[in-house]
Amino acid sequence: MEGKSRNALLFSFLLSLSTITIASNSPHYQTLVLNSLPNKHTLSWPQSESESLTPLNVSDTDTDTTLSLELHHIDSLSVNKEDPQQLFNLRLKRDSLRVDSINALAAGNRSRVRGSVNGGFSSSVTSGLAQGSGEYFTRLGVGTPPRYVYMVLDTGSDIVWLQCSPCKKCYSQTDPVFNPSKSRSYAKVACGSPMCNRLDSPGCGQRTKTCLYQVSYGDGSFTVGDFSTETLTFRGSRVGRVALGCGHDNEGLFVGAAGLLGLGRGKLSFPSQTGRRYNRKFSYCLVDRSASAKPSSMVFGDAAVSRTALFTPLVSNPKVDTFYYVELLGISVGGARVPRITASLFKLDSAGNGGVIIDSGTSVTRLTRPAYIALRDAFVAGASNLKRGPEFSLFDTCFDLSGKTEVKVPTVVLHYRGADVSLPASNYLIPVDSSGTFCFAFAGTMGGLSIVGNIQQQGFRVVFDMAGSRVGFAPRGCT
Repeated sequence: MEGKSRNALLFSFLLSLSTITIASNSPHYQTLVLNSLPNKHTLSWPQSESESLTPLNVSDTDTDTTLSLELHHIDSLSVNKEDPQQLFNLRLKRDSLRVDSINALAAGNRSRVRGSVNGGFSSSVTSGLAQGSGEYFTRLGVGTPPRYVYMVLDTGSDIVWLQCSPCKKCYSQTDPVFNPSKSRSYAKVACGSPMCNRLDSPGCGQRTKTCLYQVSYGDGSFTVGDFSTETLTFRGSRVGRVALGCGHDNEGLFVGAAGLLGLGRGKLSFPSQTGRRYNRKFSYCLVDRSASAKPSSMVFGDAAVSRTALFTPLVSNPKVDTFYYVELLGISVGGARVPRITASLFKLDSAGNGGVIIDSGTSVTRLTRPAYIALRDAFVAGASNLKRGPEFSLFDTCFDLSGKTEVKVPTVVLHYRGADVSLPASNYLIPVDSSGTFCFAFAGTMGGLSIVGNIQQQGFRVVFDMAGSRVGFAPRGCT
């Protein structure tokens, strides 16, 4: 009997060793190939889709039902010669400003604009985010004939605007400032018109009796000017009578782009304005910038909806209509639900507080503090094989992976209502310097609002289907 007991104990010990060996190669772990911080890519745009100023033989009522765009990260427009680490630090600074502004807007806080056009403003400002800081931009034509400019795309803003001459004050941009007097399709919007009344706080030019707009940003930047309609051209497809702000007083740091294409849920966003034509559907796929120089992409119309996407319903916030709110029910690490992360931590209450938004312009996902601490602790426990490193900026959980080419890390799955989204390892353990330091790319926030940022969205085709009131995630969607 003693021999049998010893054999049983030996078998049990060997089985436990086997289990440990299998665990490191189980579906609950995945391999992270270690890439460096991306260098600043030289910006080039295909001549055929951006630089020709010849009028197109296309009418403003062109009925193309699909629109596709090439996207680049805003770092490519940086006018200075920053190295990769400096660019990354600037990105984190922009990110913190943006998150503060999103929280302020979600909480209903308003700021006042300092500038004015024709003395037309005294009301509060209700729209806009820090530094117009969408993180991705495209190139499109404005006016007839089209003049091509870089425009930031932003799911956290609604109003479309660009700098216009004559300038009371214009910041430095890559292309010449748009001159509306040289466009055959430019038209100002009349005061009191239905279009003007869609603005949260419209103004009226005292002499011209035309509509004025204003957008203020959380860092004190702002744009003020004429609310107008104009034709926009995307890769040869024209979209006529788009309501946009023609800004004559634009102050702040807008990183070289001419303006912003608002992609939010509000009534003046580009998807809402073109809803009849593109069925209020668009999607984008953001490539991992540390692994590829390939540009990201965006599609408008029914073709934007991927067949492989997992969908979660959109949630409406009675207090603010700009953001894409979803329900996050929990998070798994290493194949197990984190017990302390419950749906109640992410609930949007009846007063419009809390909740979770999907945002293209925020880089690092912010979670309410209790959820973040629980997620971080679960990840650290599952990654005990990795050497810890010092904290870095907003990241309190970092690892020294110098000298390694790949490591095993526990899986991370976001459980939305109706959609379990398993993240690639490069979407949550990212390089922060050139010395092999990698950090867990989540952060905590003291506010009630959680934000799923673009690092966690990399590689997925993220589908915004406002017609179906849903958001979808298709893995490996950039091919």
